[in-house]
Parts: sequence; structure tokens; C-alpha cells
Amino acid sequence: MAFTPLHDRVVVRRTEGDEKTSGGLIIPDSAKEKPAEGEIVSVGEGARKDSGELIPMGVKAGQTVLFGKWSGTEIKLDGEDLLIMKESDIMGIIS
Repeated sequence: MAFTPLHDRVVVRRTEGDEKTSGGLIIPDSAKEKPAEGEIVSVGEGARKDSGELIPMGVKAGQTVLFGKWSGTEIKLDGEDLLIMKESDIMGIIS
């Protein structure tokens, strides 16, 4: 299913967290923190000023980004867990 978010929202797929510690211990699912890093799957067209002028998005699909720990709303599309959030919730792009 194709999904395009509206306005200045983006759809993000979280990257998987580490399965092991640096010492080699396996981390159980219940103790893992949700990663605050992900790949942008889809972006909206951008926000609009009061005058109606379009403010283009600063991110694009395929980029890896960092976002706040509690940012976004979890959704499920085609059986995949994704996040939908505003562009302003993104703190930076990882090159």
C-alpha cells in the first residue's frame, strides 16, 4: 500500500537496536530501548505559510535521521511498524 503523509509529516522506519552489548551479552527484548534513529520512508509536500506559499521539506525519503525518544505516533502499515511524525521532531540527518 502506498502511503503519503500530509503537509510537513514524515513516515519513519526505526532501525533495529543492538542485540548484544559490547561485552557480548545478549539483550532481551524487554530490556531494549527503542532506537531514536530511523530511515525516512515517505514525506509530505511541506507546510504552508499563512499566505499559502509552500515551505519545502528539508528531508527526503531514504535519509537516515535522529529523532526524539518519544517522538511520533506508532502506526502499522502492511504489517510493518512505522512512525509518523512532524518534520520538526527530527533532530538531524546522519550522512
